[in-house]
Amino acid sequence: MANLDTGVIGTRIPEHTVSVERGRLSFFARATGQHDPVYTDLDAALQAGHRDLPVPPTFLFCLDMERPNPSTFYADLGIDIRTILHGEQEFTYHSTAYAGDTLHFSTVVTDYYAKKGGALQFLVRTTEVTRSGKPIAQLRSTTVVRDPRA
Repeated sequence: MANLDTGVIGTRIPEHTVSVERGRLSFFARATGQHDPVYTDLDAALQAGHRDLPVPPTFLFCLDMERPNPSTFYADLGIDIRTILHGEQEFTYHSTAYAGDTLHFSTVVTDYYAKKGGALQFLVRTTEVTRSGKPIAQLRSTTVVRDPRA
């Protein structure tokens, strides 16, 4: 079991940049049941006033996972990835991202707490997503680290 405490707050994950591809947006929209054609059809998106296909809800979380070696963060903290569970995620949108955009992801651990006598530990990460230095969204995700002995 990882020996975590509040000292983990402020830990930064290496920043990364991702180019948003139109084909992936369309595939994700279909796979997640988005029925609005603005997410899959460029003409429909343009007619709706978008400059390209908009990024579907929650897709930014997928792009954030494209960082090089995404599990390194957990290994660096001594966490066995077999003990982690997805707790929750939250999105705050400031602007729409589109196909063709280059997005920058900057992540920091913003909270830590434990429950059940430490059998469950919670890491909260906040990611700022920007395009050319301007805010697009803030992603907040909670990872649960469970004690395999509990």
